[in-house]
Amino acid sequence: MTGQQADDVVTAAFLVIGDEILSGRTKDKNIGFVADYMTSIGIDLKEARIVPDETDEIANAVNALRAKYTYVFTSGGIGPTHDDITAESVAKAFGVPLNLDPRAVALLESHYAPGQFTPARQRMARIPEGAELIENKVSKAPGFKIGNVHVMAGVPSIMQAMMDAIAPTLTTGKKMLSETVSADMPESRIAERLSAIQDAHPQTLIGSYPKASEGKFTTQIVIRSRDEDVLMAATKDVAQAVAELSG
Repeated sequence: MTGQQADDVVTAAFLVIGDEILSGRTKDKNIGFVADYMTSIGIDLKEARIVPDETDEIANAVNALRAKYTYVFTSGGIGPTHDDITAESVAKAFGVPLNLDPRAVALLESHYAPGQFTPARQRMARIPEGAELIENKVSKAPGFKIGNVHVMAGVPSIMQAMMDAIAPTLTTGKKMLSETVSADMPESRIAERLSAIQDAHPQTLIGSYPKASEGKFTTQIVIRSRDEDVLMAATKDVAQAVAELSG
């Protein structure tokens, strides 16, 4: 369940942080999850960006995205090692101090055995001043929210749990609906008709996705709209065009 619904479109960007993603050593599994999650709750994911573990790069990206979109979500770089620098980078973006947060310290001290809350693990309790904590049901080390920026872990299972924790706090928009029409023909044959249908139904987004199998070309046509009546009218026109061109 999410928070209140907005009359306007609600937008988001997803910022993936980590040299290991850019080097190919770790394969990102979070962008697709966030895209699906945002669509399911009525938020338009407008941009996904990947940046290295460099303070200025992270801070500049956070500032650019938070000024442009309703929400920014980040993953990666809030662990216990020296190269986990997301917290300090976000603090720099907002111009606030980064301190050991008593709430985070209490969570982690209760999680680890006596004497095991090491200086390295204490790094995970550093939170920008003024931020709210994001619950982590998997490993306890919290994420945080500051302004419209939600900072989460890079490990997919932890990031997904954090997303579930923050979803009830998000304002969402009207969900985007979609229909798919299959065309047993190459994309080029129907492109002109699709363009005309798009013009006739400006409240829709129409995308065509070609496929090739054993030398035969087919096309999947996806029609999207927030208005069900508009969606069905455009889908009917697309289906009619496919039928006429298939004859």
